[in-house]
Amino acid sequence: MTPRVPDDLDADDLDGIDQSSGDRPDRQQEACDDDSHGLDLAQASDVNSADANSSDDFGFKKAAAKVRNFPQSAGVYLMKDVAGVVIYVGKAKNLRSRASSYFLKAAAEDQRTANWIPEIADIDYLDCESEVDALLMESRLIKDIQPKHNKDLKDDKSFPYLMITTREEFPRVELTREPPTKGVKLYGPFPSAGALRGAIQVLQRIFRFRTCSLDISEADERWKWFRPCLLASINQCTAPCNVRITKEDYRKDIRRLMTFMEGGKKRLLAEMTAEMQAASKALDFERAAVLRDEINMLERLEERGELETHAQPEVFYIDPKKGLAGLRKVLDLSETPRVIEGVDIAHLGGGETVASLVQFIDGLPFKPGYRRFRITDVDGIDDYRSIYEAVSRRFRRLSDDGDSFPDILLIDGGKGQLNAAMAAFRDQEISPPTVISLAKRDEEIFRPGISEPIVLSKNAFGLRLLQYVRDESHRFAQHYHHILRSKSTFER
Repeated sequence: MTPRVPDDLDADDLDGIDQSSGDRPDRQQEACDDDSHGLDLAQASDVNSADANSSDDFGFKKAAAKVRNFPQSAGVYLMKDVAGVVIYVGKAKNLRSRASSYFLKAAAEDQRTANWIPEIADIDYLDCESEVDALLMESRLIKDIQPKHNKDLKDDKSFPYLMITTREEFPRVELTREPPTKGVKLYGPFPSAGALRGAIQVLQRIFRFRTCSLDISEADERWKWFRPCLLASINQCTAPCNVRITKEDYRKDIRRLMTFMEGGKKRLLAEMTAEMQAASKALDFERAAVLRDEINMLERLEERGELETHAQPEVFYIDPKKGLAGLRKVLDLSETPRVIEGVDIAHLGGGETVASLVQFIDGLPFKPGYRRFRITDVDGIDDYRSIYEAVSRRFRRLSDDGDSFPDILLIDGGKGQLNAAMAAFRDQEISPPTVISLAKRDEEIFRPGISEPIVLSKNAFGLRLLQYVRDESHRFAQHYHHILRSKSTFER
């Protein structure tokens, strides 16, 4: 049975970019559990060291056999040499499958691992609750043990940390490679910036902390009139910038985040459960419901904790920050843009015309912000009219709901498509954000009211980010078009 496809659908179950893990021995993956915080690191290095002199229980073949009994769950594995010294630490979603790969012929022939694979004389593992949890344990073990074959973490100063500010009224959470020595709480270093970004995105859905750099003061009345960003609209930030939460309640959420990061997941769940029950007895059912939902998300973190599924895909071929900084410069913007939306049209001979809208936050795709539209007011092939309809519907709804506009709206096409989008804003009497179009043939950037396009170097970070947004909107439009074509075919 073919499911009904709504005309204007939130993209909860959208097909995503190919997010195959590419899990390799030399690549530090993201994730592991806080219950390991009580781990004696000396023990982690010396487990089974007493067996080092036992040929029956020690050696490459015995290690290979030992792996067969590993669990098929998330965790961290520790490779050891004949002296019982840890020589490599890695992480896996499936410990048995991942660790077994080191004992295959391919690992012995791979130039990245061939030189040290013969050193393996023993292997142990540490259980983790989820892939997201694993990021914490793996990074801490690598930092403290310094295994000689973990080449990705030689100098702590160049690796990312999760930073929580402590001297602000409303502490913010961010990734940093140059952590200050005062006024912050640091966690890390982490092996991968992409892994840390993914973990932050997953954790933000639960703890709803802010990641912006605004200097917010509860006593300043002006913040009551400040328009919060999109994260508030999708319930991933409690919007202290609009004084929607008190300083005390916000700091309570931050303390919970710290408790989680420091290994107190079970204790945190117990505290939240007690608070929920107290709120229920006091007939504060709204507060109890919020706590119930947060508890459920924490308990389901193992399901939500696969970075490849629940975090937004990394822009592998560009640096998102450099791309956004480049756009600020070439478009002469007063601030670095955070939210970019892209619009594209798809059809076949004028039939089953659809429009896509994709959303990027901080240079990365944000799939919950994706939208798709079935074009209803256009007959035949008319890309201009289709763009007009899609832009009208999108921004009329944002305006009516009082939601934030994107910093940049990117239209796939040239001057004609750009003019159609601007006509939609004019006819709706809505003040537009920064609207530009990107023409495929020469990759020219057009702006309203300016005849000469912006032509950037093909290697410019800003252009490559726009290309990524454009290509993703095209992919998403084509996907929805194919759904409708398939539905139409089966219904004939």
